[in-house]
Amino acid sequence: MAQGRVGDVNGKVVLITGAARGIGAGLAERLAARGAKVALVGLEPEEQQKVADRIGDSAKAWEADVTDWDALERAMAGVRDHFGGIDIVVANAGIATSGFVRSVDPRAFEKVIEVDLLGVWRTFRVALPYVIERRGYLLAISSLAAITHAPAMANYSAAKAGVEAFVNSLRPEVAHLGVKVGVAHPTWIKTDLVESADAHPVFGKLRATMPGLIGKTYPLSVALDCIEDGILKRARTIHAPKWVGGLKLIRAFLPPIIEIGSRSRVPAADKAALADIEARGAYESSVTGHGGRAATKR
Repeated sequence: MAQGRVGDVNGKVVLITGAARGIGAGLAERLAARGAKVALVGLEPEEQQKVADRIGDSAKAWEADVTDWDALERAMAGVRDHFGGIDIVVANAGIATSGFVRSVDPRAFEKVIEVDLLGVWRTFRVALPYVIERRGYLLAISSLAAITHAPAMANYSAAKAGVEAFVNSLRPEVAHLGVKVGVAHPTWIKTDLVESADAHPVFGKLRATMPGLIGKTYPLSVALDCIEDGILKRARTIHAPKWVGGLKLIRAFLPPIIEIGSRSRVPAADKAALADIEARGAYESSVTGHGGRAATKR
């Protein structure tokens, strides 16, 4: 089937992972309002169903872990059978932890990389036959963290940087098949994940010391405006807000700047993190957000 004109998702089937809340749920509602049929794929089935119920008949939810090949294949086949195909895939499922490399819970640390990076690869790999058939669009949600590598975010930064690199390699591989591939870099957005991180007794305080725009939290609508517009344009890169793109021009200079800024903040936070782990245990000190709990309990 030929790709629809740019700017039009009316009648298109859009599959969104991690659609129980936040960016995923918001995009589903916005694109459905434009006439898209939306498939919600991810954990937290009750929350996903609430999103589907708000949208109505043009939405349906499938429970699947993006790290589970069999579950993804069943979900994608179910979407195809229900809606007739898949035009657009948004690999949005993502989790985070709070912790330093030397003390963070190892299982929680590695699960972030598995969900945030390998989950994108698995989602796209399973979806590609369907998207190629429709000459469609793949969008991976990366992050500002792919560009600015802050302390206590080693796994998240590595995963999100990996997503950007993965997309950049994939894009020319499928261009001749009529498939466009994009990557989105939202900054700190007011979602469950960010609010949970900010509420952490140690790392919330560390995050609060991030200077200027790099530390500012934006309303969900900012991310949704930028990403929705990017999907309509089948964009190769989406920055939310647009100033995030400017950081790419100076990214080689950012690590030493971040290191200098961290010298006065990290020692006390490191000590506090060890005390928090002693009080609550490594897992409770590390896990962040409802999505993180849903993913790491499996």
